[in-house]
Amino acid sequence: MYDNNRKDNLLVEIAWEVCNQVGGIYTVIRTKVPAMKEKWGDNYCLIGPYLHSRLPAEFEPCDDYDSPFGKAVQNLRNLGIEVHFGYWLVSGRPLVVLINPHSIHQRMAEAKYLLWEHHSITTSEGDQLMDQIIAFGFLTKLFLTELVKPETTTKHVIAHFHEWMVGTAIPELRYENRNISIVFTTHATILGRYLAMNDPNFYEHLPYFDWLNEARNFNIEATARIERAAAHGAHVFTTVSEVTAKECESLLGRRPDVILPNGLNIERFTALHEFQNLHKDYKDKIHQFVMGHFFQSYSFDLDKTLYFFTSGRYEYKNKGFDMTLEALARLNWRMKNENIDTTIVMFFITKQPYHSINPSVIHSRAQMQEIRRTCDEITKIVAEKFFYSTASNPGVKQHDLNKFVDEYWGLRLKRELQSWKTNNLPSVVTHNLHNDAGDDILNYLRTANLINNQHDKVKIVYHPDFIAPSNPLFAMEYGQFVRGCHLGVFPSYYEPWGYTPLECIASGVPTATSDLAGFGEYVMQTIPDHEKKGIYVVNRKGKSYNDAAQQLADQLYSFIKLSRKDRITQRNRTERSAEAFDWANLAVHYERAYEIALRNRK
Repeated sequence: MYDNNRKDNLLVEIAWEVCNQVGGIYTVIRTKVPAMKEKWGDNYCLIGPYLHSRLPAEFEPCDDYDSPFGKAVQNLRNLGIEVHFGYWLVSGRPLVVLINPHSIHQRMAEAKYLLWEHHSITTSEGDQLMDQIIAFGFLTKLFLTELVKPETTTKHVIAHFHEWMVGTAIPELRYENRNISIVFTTHATILGRYLAMNDPNFYEHLPYFDWLNEARNFNIEATARIERAAAHGAHVFTTVSEVTAKECESLLGRRPDVILPNGLNIERFTALHEFQNLHKDYKDKIHQFVMGHFFQSYSFDLDKTLYFFTSGRYEYKNKGFDMTLEALARLNWRMKNENIDTTIVMFFITKQPYHSINPSVIHSRAQMQEIRRTCDEITKIVAEKFFYSTASNPGVKQHDLNKFVDEYWGLRLKRELQSWKTNNLPSVVTHNLHNDAGDDILNYLRTANLINNQHDKVKIVYHPDFIAPSNPLFAMEYGQFVRGCHLGVFPSYYEPWGYTPLECIASGVPTATSDLAGFGEYVMQTIPDHEKKGIYVVNRKGKSYNDAAQQLADQLYSFIKLSRKDRITQRNRTERSAEAFDWANLAVHYERAYEIALRNRK
């Protein structure tokens, strides 16, 4: 019945990251659009904040206001509010409404008063971000109020709010008893993130936390109250994983009604069976970086080198950087002890404040490129002379190629090599950090003496910036870098879902995750023989840190022992397993939430 009557409903999704890339929710919303458009068509629209002086490049204005969404936009404009209406230029091209929070500067006192008077939520003065959040919630409520007016539409409205930053509209909509079915999704509780970073036994203590005392302790009481009010005000409360559902039950006081696992638009990652070739092409680009970074000091066989990486926000414990380092140290010891003829280069890709790229790192790369140009020139000269000499040679005697190299080029190449080579160890970090002495990754590497010694089997490259084509060290997209690697490593301690390992398998790259990540837990429940398909899950629930680190080290060891043929086979299986996470298959969970919301509202 719900499917037959979908045309009688309007679906509005509200998120701070609509046309505004900040974090993972942007990926959730953007990649889900094609699946939602296929089901909802023109009855689907998104709402986000207009935060900058210029419209985002991915927004295209629309001048057709005949739809209910367009009529509500015009009504808001008649109230003196700045609101933009158009299309989000992503796959699916959905309608989007962008509202400027500064439009009600003169009504901020009213918006804050309503939160305090009706919902006991007090906010401090001078917090610009919180003011924007409250203003946007107030304006979203006005928009939805205009949308449900009989003269705007006779269709029923489902409003789906993502995260606390857009949640201030929910309690007031319920207070005013608007005829709207409300769904609220928390992708990670704000209090849970703080607690997990500061309590090494977060999951064991979870049932016993006093949410209000803890929120006051971290000075996030207003945020926590907004999140709780949104969770309790929604007709349907959802989250992204069973791991986070337990967290919500303890910290928000409500068990989620539906779990909404995150997916990707897998079609966007599909390489039409070319992903093996793409892996080789992008691996060759990583080779160029590795040669420039390491070969100045010493060399190793690139044909026997594997590239591992981890990435994400710099949350040393939550993202599992600590466990990754510990497992790598154990792996390095074992590989040296067994004299395994393989080199691991491990990349840490994250974001940390830095002054500049390390001059020695970029200088070494520039010198290597100059050597490459000289070698190319010598090759061209030798090729021409060698061909002429061979063609004109009446015999079959093999030539001495050295006689074809001019003395100038030979001496030039020798000078360049002598200038490039050094006895210094390759740097473990590519940039000059603001707080080098206080960086947890660097401090672990120094303590473990994992500092790119020549005899180490595991080498480290800590890159405290995002990878992009404009980056002078890699000059490639992040997705290209992922495809060029052999394994992604993400043994998170706190990860409500985890897009990074999912992006790996969508690119045909095996990955390691943990059962404390929503993605890892979902894999264990839904994908049999997942390790054979290149998805390694570290068991962290109820396990000691030492045991979990050893399990990860053993998994990494098992991976490096695979033959090249076995790795190719595994990548094929990995790529095929990604289909389970296509939004075309996972959108059904959202539809279930909307069906329950309609039923609960009635």
